[in-house]
Amino acid sequence: MIFLGLVLVAVAVSTGVAVVMENSDPATLSAFGKSVPGVDNEWQVFLAGAVVALLFVLGVSVAMSGMRRSLDLRRELRDLRDEHEEVLSTMEMEKRQLQRELAKARQNGGGAAPAVPAQRVAPPLG
Repeated sequence: MIFLGLVLVAVAVSTGVAVVMENSDPATLSAFGKSVPGVDNEWQVFLAGAVVALLFVLGVSVAMSGMRRSLDLRRELRDLRDEHEEVLSTMEMEKRQLQRELAKARQNGGGAAPAVPAQRVAPPLG
């Protein structure tokens, strides 16, 4: 694909150079009812058209890039929302399970608090 793109660019550049070199007849360019100053040959009209086309392509590429970035951001936010909901439901299931285990332990132990494993304490420095 890169090679094809480079070939197309080379063809476009060579065509543009041929048009510029072979057209030297007088011409005028007007836009919005006004004559554009400094444009008095056909090759200058062609170059003005090429600049307008380049600006159009640049504008389309910027718009497409922004749309792609927006779609990627929406997709990422949707994935994060789904992940958040999954984690939340997992935590709720664990909470219910722990509540059942606590209720079961209280029923079996006669209301005594469940045993907590001893924690290791670091010796004092000194």
